[in-house]
Amino acid sequence: MILTNRGRSLNYDVIVVGAGLAGLVAASELADTGKKVLLLDQEPEASLGGQAWWSFGGLFLVDSPEQRRMGIKDSRELAWQDWLGAAGFDREEDEDYWGKKWAKAYVDFASGEKRKWLYNMGVRFFPVVGWAERGGYLAEGHGNSVPRFHIVWGTGPGLVKPFEDRVRKAMANGLVDYRPRHRVNQLLTEKGAVIGARGEILVPSSAARGEASSRDVVGEFEFHAKAVMVTSGGIGGSHELIRKNWPARLGVAPKNMISGVPEHVDGRMLAITEKAGGRIVNRDRMWHYTEGIKNWDPVWPMHGIRILPGPSSLWLDATGKRFPAPNFPGFDTLGTLDAIMKTGYDYSWFILTQKIIEKEFALSGSEQNPDLTGKSIKKVLARVLPGPTAPVKAFMDKGEDFVIANTLPELVAGMNKLTGDNLLNLDDIERQILARDREIDNKFTKDLQITAMRGARNYLGDKLIRVASPHKILDAKMGPLIAVRLNIVSRKTLGGLQTDLSGRVLDSSGNPVLGLYAAGEVSGFGGGGIHGYRSLEGTFVGGCLFTGRQAGRALAKELES
Repeated sequence: MILTNRGRSLNYDVIVVGAGLAGLVAASELADTGKKVLLLDQEPEASLGGQAWWSFGGLFLVDSPEQRRMGIKDSRELAWQDWLGAAGFDREEDEDYWGKKWAKAYVDFASGEKRKWLYNMGVRFFPVVGWAERGGYLAEGHGNSVPRFHIVWGTGPGLVKPFEDRVRKAMANGLVDYRPRHRVNQLLTEKGAVIGARGEILVPSSAARGEASSRDVVGEFEFHAKAVMVTSGGIGGSHELIRKNWPARLGVAPKNMISGVPEHVDGRMLAITEKAGGRIVNRDRMWHYTEGIKNWDPVWPMHGIRILPGPSSLWLDATGKRFPAPNFPGFDTLGTLDAIMKTGYDYSWFILTQKIIEKEFALSGSEQNPDLTGKSIKKVLARVLPGPTAPVKAFMDKGEDFVIANTLPELVAGMNKLTGDNLLNLDDIERQILARDREIDNKFTKDLQITAMRGARNYLGDKLIRVASPHKILDAKMGPLIAVRLNIVSRKTLGGLQTDLSGRVLDSSGNPVLGLYAAGEVSGFGGGGIHGYRSLEGTFVGGCLFTGRQAGRALAKELES
């Protein structure tokens, strides 16, 4: 084994562990003040930008010009009301203490300088604002009261680019030393302060972004600095850690999951940072999607894609029973996850029509939206043409979770064949669909899902490109019929290292660990849990932006004092 880079001679101001979005933001903010930064990451350079690159690039903004142009009336007060209703903070004297403070600061940021800050770096937004996590409860309950999901023009790569550009400029100026294939195994401490990092140099790898890279070791390293910032992400790629931390309130952890993130999102740095004195809070809070489909062209093992559904598909559990209100597509991710787990099965079903899939199915991820990612106005306009988008059509043709049939008996037979469980009874499913279809005859109804569908179309953005005209599922003119098996897809860690508003990692007594900072998902997107129990969406990459900026600026100021 080769021993390399051992000692204090390199004289860095800060070591940033993790080259995802939060790490890039923090490193660029530090470099802007003249600080010398060592940026370490276990993955190859191809993965610079981390999970944000794969994202849809949705950002939570409040009272934006895009909202106002769409006739949406939003305010900081309404957004904070929605955040509190979603978060359900109930550990306010302890584990939620700093998370709630971060949440308030983030809502202020999202309704203040966030958009201008990004706009000045060249970030632009798709003009139609999306409506995620619609809730379906009372005014003070979970959900966005208005559309707030702003899609970055260029999706995840378009959001990562300005910060990558800033870091590469700093690299050229000698202020950032970026070292891929450097896996941190230990944070070094001296007299209670973190003073550096030690780890292993992994063999160079040509693995493409997201692909598994070799873990063969070719050397060791030890670096010292005035401070260390951990920006290494969450546990979404480790099903073992997810199951270990699975909350009892959601029942038994799923036996089968697919992965919404690559396996290198392994959560290693959480335990390593805890060993150095940092405190992890809200371990039982996590955010996994219920509308996952297996990628027919996977990049990483068990690669899952999330459907971003409109509100019209009929949602049935594994036994063919319709979920009760408000467990409708796109309304309450955690509530529906709870309902699914109570069935004793870890999958569910959508039943829909060709007309619904044409207008309402979008797929999460930069690679599943080549028109938005490639900034092609022509291709975006093609979304209004008949037929599903090309990525959705590819899943219909090649994805193993799709069943397509002209008649309901054929559809149900195909669904039973797909799972092999034979849990679905044609008469039961037909009865439920017919009951739902009878409610379409009038513009008023007792079926709350149909009320929600009609209500959504009062918003121009939904009416134009997101929500199909209400129609009967068994209307042959709207066919063929489509069923989609929905898997649970692992994604985000809502708890993490507890940090104050400067990004300083706190110990078990609530005091800062000297020299230790954190940002991004590893810190629960701020304070060890900015979201509480639920997310309003658009707040994950946004949380990486905000915590990276906040911690980077605070640490730069601290180093100057």
